[in-house]
Amino acid sequence: MIVTFGGDGTILHASSLFAAAGRVPPILSFSMGTLGFLGEWKISEFKRAFREAYMSGSETERRTTISDQEKDTEDSRTGWSSVRGKSMGSTRGARVLVRQRLKVGLFDADGRRLNTNGGSPKDMHAMNEVLIHRGRDPHLAIVDVFVGGRFLTEAVADGMIVSTPTGSTAYSLSSGGSIIHPLVPSLLLTPICPRSLSFRPLILPWATPITLRLSQKNRGREVEVSIDGARREHGIGVGAELRVSGEDITQHDGAWQGGIPCIMRRSNAGPDSDDGWVGGLNGLLKFNYAFGEETV
Repeated sequence: MIVTFGGDGTILHASSLFAAAGRVPPILSFSMGTLGFLGEWKISEFKRAFREAYMSGSETERRTTISDQEKDTEDSRTGWSSVRGKSMGSTRGARVLVRQRLKVGLFDADGRRLNTNGGSPKDMHAMNEVLIHRGRDPHLAIVDVFVGGRFLTEAVADGMIVSTPTGSTAYSLSSGGSIIHPLVPSLLLTPICPRSLSFRPLILPWATPITLRLSQKNRGREVEVSIDGARREHGIGVGAELRVSGEDITQHDGAWQGGIPCIMRRSNAGPDSDDGWVGGLNGLLKFNYAFGEETV
């Protein structure tokens, strides 16, 4: 399990450590930053948080295999697995939200795979978003956008963002994108300051492949690429493609393959309540506050 103490950037950094991996350990996040929209727990709740994570009776990600007969013997207690399920029972499993990730591939004009940010060329994953941006170049980027293998439009803009529902409240939101609930399997395609006023953000099905190709018409010869805020050391040139799709999420023998399992707080309104997400909109993003209204 990963435990984070900080803001949303700390959670993004933790998830980025597994950007090339197919499985991410469960994340238990304590909000101690400036915004903390993704941080589920307050540090004052640390006892309750660890109790729900370790003693819920969940069978996912067991460190050791201990039979029922061995659990009660003093000599066999090796770490947290020996007390799993004793205090809260198997019906009190921790509430886990598996956040979706993007799968990102980068290719040059000849179709050869490029590395996304150092290391060997292979697909990387993003929790929030992937974007291409004109960077310090004074000219707008011209990007050919393909959705599901079909040409959609030639975008003339500062850049383009493809985000997850989790990332819909980040850079995409600042660029005019919609807010999407994390349980909605979808991709959000958002232009950054487009020249055309008719280009609006698009919400697409999760399985839809999106390709962003730097057009031959570009006056600037390169654009920058960033994955979850980490900028690629070198830009990409004319004809290069950014291929993005939603990562497949499956469950096998109680373990998640794909996605980011986040341990959530159980609210008093019931296990299916969305109070945490709604509260984040109201309390942190000041959603729908009247102009000039004082907030506490």
